[in-house]
Amino acid sequence: MRIGIDVGGTNTDAVLLDDDGSVLAAVKCSTSADVSGGIVAALSGLQAQRAFDPAGVRAVMIGTTHFINALVEARRLAPTAALRLGLPATASLPPMVDWPERLVQAVSGRAYLAHGGHEFDGRTISDLDEDELRRHAADMAAHGVRSVAITSVFSPVNTEFELRAAEVLAAELPHVAISLSHEIGRIGLLERENATVVNAALRELASGIVDGLRASVAGAGIDAPIYLSSNDGTLLDVEHARRYPVSTFASGPTNSMRGAAVLSGVHTCAVVDVGGTTSDVGVLQRGFPREATTEVSVAGIRTNFRMPDVLSIGIGGGSLVRGGGSDVRVGPDSVGFRLVEQALVFGGSTLTATDIAVAAGRADIGDASLVAHLDPALVRAALDRIAVDVADAVDRMRTSAQPLPVVAVGGGSVLLPDRLAGAGEVLRPENFAVANAIGAAIAQVGGEVDRVFSIEPGKRTEVLDTARAEAAERAVAAGADPRTVEVLEVDEVPLPYLPGGATRIRVKAVGDLQLAPARREAVHA
Repeated sequence: MRIGIDVGGTNTDAVLLDDDGSVLAAVKCSTSADVSGGIVAALSGLQAQRAFDPAGVRAVMIGTTHFINALVEARRLAPTAALRLGLPATASLPPMVDWPERLVQAVSGRAYLAHGGHEFDGRTISDLDEDELRRHAADMAAHGVRSVAITSVFSPVNTEFELRAAEVLAAELPHVAISLSHEIGRIGLLERENATVVNAALRELASGIVDGLRASVAGAGIDAPIYLSSNDGTLLDVEHARRYPVSTFASGPTNSMRGAAVLSGVHTCAVVDVGGTTSDVGVLQRGFPREATTEVSVAGIRTNFRMPDVLSIGIGGGSLVRGGGSDVRVGPDSVGFRLVEQALVFGGSTLTATDIAVAAGRADIGDASLVAHLDPALVRAALDRIAVDVADAVDRMRTSAQPLPVVAVGGGSVLLPDRLAGAGEVLRPENFAVANAIGAAIAQVGGEVDRVFSIEPGKRTEVLDTARAEAAERAVAAGADPRTVEVLEVDEVPLPYLPGGATRIRVKAVGDLQLAPARREAVHA
C-alpha cells in the first residue's frame, strides 16, 4: 500500500492505495493552522475508514503548501546572502535588483559580487579569487547571514566555480546552508539566481518542516519512506526537499493534474482543479502538466525553475459571494480553512460558494435548511458567473483553435456545469474530490538535463543520445526503477547568435519509484 496526502489552503486530502492503484480509502479534512495537525487528522481518518496495518505501507507521498506560503507571507525566512561569480561582467544589475522591497527585508538580503563565471561554451570569464571569497565570507559572518546562494554565470554549462566557491565558504562558515544555482534553475542568470536565493532563504524552514512531517507520519505508526511532490509531477525524497524546498512550490496543482489523468484516462486535456480557495487551470500533455516556457513570477520574484503552466483564479468552495443579479460576484477572497465555521450551511454568517452549491442541490454537506431562504435567482446567477469565469480561464490556456477535453477535479468542482462554453462536456471521474492526493500517491521520479551544448557537424545524434542518457541516469539516481525509465521530452533550441553550433537542449526522463518491500502487508475490512 501507499498513502498520498495533499495539503491545500482549505483542505488536507489523503488516500490509501493498494499495489494496483485502487483506492481503498479517501478522506478530506480541514487544513490546520500548523498544517501538520491536518495531516495527523487525515491519517486517522484513513485508519477509521479502512483499518490497515501501518507496517504494510511502503511509502507516503505528500504535497504541501508550507514553502510557497512562507514566501508569499514573507515570514520564517533565514537571513540570506546572494554571491554572484561573474566580475568584471554582470555588475550593472546586482543580485535581488528586481525583488519587492518587503522580501529583500524579510531575508535581510545582502548581495556580493566576485570574480569568476564562464561563457556559454565553458570558457572562463575570469579566474576565481579565493581570497576575495574569504573577505565576503567574513562580511557575511559579521552581518549574521545563515544561508548563502551561490550563482556563477553559465553554471549549468560549467559547475566548476560554484562547487569550488561552496568549498571555500563552507570552510569559512561551517554552520551556514549553501545553495548552488546549477542545481536549481535553468539557463538565464537573473532568474536562476532569484530561484537560488529563494531556496536559500527557505532552507532553515525546510529542515523544521521535514522533521515535522516525519513526526506526523511516525505518530500514526507508519515506518516508511516519505516523499514530497515537486513542481513537475515527480517526487523528491525528504532529504532532497530539505535541500531544495523551491522544488515543491507548485506541487498542489501538479498533483491534481496528474490525478486527473489517472482517474479519467484522458492524458491530453485541460484540467480544472476547484479547491476551497482557488481554481487552478492547467493542461496535460501525455499525462504530465505542460511546463511554463517563460520565467515564472513567484510572490513578485522572477524565477526559472521547473513550474507547470497554471492559471489560477479566485474561485473555490470558500469564495465569498456578493451582490445579486447580473452584478453577482464570486471571490476572489475566501474564508479558506475556516469554511466549516463561517459558511451558512455550517451555522456561520458568510455566504460562500459552498452555500450556493448546497442550495442548488449540487452538494450535500452541512445543513441544507440553513440556505433554503436563498433567492433561486441569486443561486443561478452565482453558478452562471462561476461557469463564465472558468470557461474563460480554460480558453486562455488553449494554444490552438481545437477545443480541449475538460476534466474537473477537486471538492469544489461540483460548482461547475456539465458543459462549459467553448469546451464541451466536463468530465468528473470517480474520486474527483481527492484527485490531488491520488496524484501525489502515483507520482513518478524524474531527471532532467537543461544546458547549452556545442554541436559539431554530424554530431547531433550523438549529443542528443548523451543528453538522454544523462537525464535517465539522474532519474535513477533520484530513486527511479531503471527498468521503467523513459524519456518524456526532448527540446532543442539552436542559438545562432553564438558560435560553434550552440544549441540549448532540455531532456526530461521519468520512471516509477523503486520501493523496498514492506515488512508485511495487511488490510482489514
